[in-house]
Amino acid sequence: MTNPTIQIIYNAILEGDRERVQTQVKHAIETGIDLVSILNDGMIAAMAEVGRRFSCGDYYVPEMLIAARAMQDGLKLIKPHLMQTEIKSSGKVVAGTVKGDLHDIGKTLVCMMLEGAGFEILDLGTDVAPEKFVETVRAEKPHLLAMSALLTTTMPNMQATINALVKAGLRDQVKVIIGGAPLTDKYAQQIGADGFAADAGRAVALAKSLVG
Repeated sequence: MTNPTIQIIYNAILEGDRERVQTQVKHAIETGIDLVSILNDGMIAAMAEVGRRFSCGDYYVPEMLIAARAMQDGLKLIKPHLMQTEIKSSGKVVAGTVKGDLHDIGKTLVCMMLEGAGFEILDLGTDVAPEKFVETVRAEKPHLLAMSALLTTTMPNMQATINALVKAGLRDQVKVIIGGAPLTDKYAQQIGADGFAADAGRAVALAKSLVG
């Protein structure tokens, strides 16, 4: 039986009620509810349900963003406490929108959903050059590199980044996933990426399958 406070956190995330998420997470921490349970049964479970609702068309991007922001508010409160306990991350992800592309919403949403699924995220932002991706992969040793492009003109920079990883001898050390409106599975195969996700919900499933 789920703790009533955790159930309230779960529901508040689904409703995107940021204020209620914050007050209930604070309450849960103060009353000594298990942190891992707050994270797994409250936040991660809620974001998995958000992803499910999005996949079957009950939620759209705005609802997804609102829920993800509410989850992040709760995560900020619980993170300092989690640092003190040994909690295993699902994996480390370096993410960014490729060079020449300033589109942010899709990439941000994927980062939020991945964070909600327990991944550690390093978001490099937009307009990220291949060299920057390579430098970060070398320094941070992530499990995954997630690249986004929304313009057909910037798509070739995904190929350029993968080529740069090969040249740096790092390609076999990291899985590469790509996403964005003009992209397809076929394009992912063409450029030698490990996978393509059409939306944030599928990005989480793909990330889990590649890291798992």
